[in-house]
Amino acid sequence: MALAAAGNPQWTSRFAFLMAAIGSAVGLGNLWGFPFRTGQNGGSAFVLVYLLCVLLVAYPILMSELMVGRHKGLSAIESTAQLAKDSGKSANWGIVGVVGVFGAFLLLTTYSVIAGQVMAFGVMSTTGGFSGGPGAGLYDGTLMPLLWHTIFMAMTIFVVAQGLHNGIERFVTILMPAFFVMLAGLCIYSLVNGASGQALSYLFEPRFDEVTPSVVLAAMGQAFFSLSLGCATMITYGTFLSQDENIASSGGLIAGSDTLVAVISGLMIFPIVFAFDLDPAQGFGLMFSAMPAVFTEMPGGAFIGATFFVLALVAALTSAISLLIVAAIAGQNYTGLGKAGSAIVFGGAVWLVGAATIFISGLGANIDFFANSIALPVGGLLVAVLVGWVAPSAAMRGELPHASDRLFSAWRFLVRYVAPVAITITLILGLDQRFGFGLNRALASLTG
Repeated sequence: MALAAAGNPQWTSRFAFLMAAIGSAVGLGNLWGFPFRTGQNGGSAFVLVYLLCVLLVAYPILMSELMVGRHKGLSAIESTAQLAKDSGKSANWGIVGVVGVFGAFLLLTTYSVIAGQVMAFGVMSTTGGFSGGPGAGLYDGTLMPLLWHTIFMAMTIFVVAQGLHNGIERFVTILMPAFFVMLAGLCIYSLVNGASGQALSYLFEPRFDEVTPSVVLAAMGQAFFSLSLGCATMITYGTFLSQDENIASSGGLIAGSDTLVAVISGLMIFPIVFAFDLDPAQGFGLMFSAMPAVFTEMPGGAFIGATFFVLALVAALTSAISLLIVAAIAGQNYTGLGKAGSAIVFGGAVWLVGAATIFISGLGANIDFFANSIALPVGGLLVAVLVGWVAPSAAMRGELPHASDRLFSAWRFLVRYVAPVAITITLILGLDQRFGFGLNRALASLTG
């Protein structure tokens, strides 16, 4: 039951596609991940390396995934397999899509639990839960996290089950513009009322002596996770693209918007962090511990806190939708289920694994490590090899008719040489950081 290109639905407008793709890229990785990783990795040093990773590695891979998806107009697994077959290579290259689908599934299992906490904290902000009001205890124990995880997954499944036009497009074209308005409003409020000078210095003052292998590793991981690369979301969204779409231009808008949101999120959070003498390197606790406590002390803190968590919820939901549709479309192709049935079945499986992470200590951390440090880099590496070395240059050139020969040559060089080397190094250093082979320490001593 393949989604033949001729019968494949297409985005009704470029605006709808961009809102969906930007919504996929913009998620908790921007609002939470970028600020806390910036705080943990030396501020401006991390920002600089992050921008280079986006430009030289993430953007070329983003373009590649969109090109693969549009080229065949099939699911992620079938698109990669058919591209290889058309190039005279083995259909086993469909493993590129398999890794992506599996990575998207794993990411969503833990992502949904965190997004459920975001939803609960939004309710607690409006009910005075952080100061002992009636909303206190809405995320205590294990049953409450399970409830919020269930609500979030139900919302995600509902949107995906409605299909491309009635579900995803209708949702993102309304909520993504609202997201940008809320983000801009909170950023202005924070800069006016917080320690803006200290925040600007922390984020943008160059401190090259703080660039270490661990900073590079964190920046590369942030770029990949934030842009939804390596997990077949952009391949899947690419299947709905018309041949008239300028992939280089759209990819630039997606990557640029995602990066801009990440930087603005830093400008939204750090002025408050410094104004209240919080530790910018707190990590996970910055969003779910320190910031809620600050909201209770601010004038209009209930409204500001609620807006902040609604903003985070919109970002989380648009990303979750893109992750679920990857698995749902693959399931629709290989099981014969309809779009609603596939969304329910695979969304239910995601819910089940996510629920297990709530009750089994350490399971969520292990899944998160495997998804982010192994599945995503391997998926991105395989995409780079498939597009840069397996697929003929002429086939890929046909997907970039609007690009100049110079731009195409630059893209091909980056995707053939720079991206594979950078991703491989990131993968190795990530494994070393987890299992302690000593490579990170050795590099740190050499660079120190």
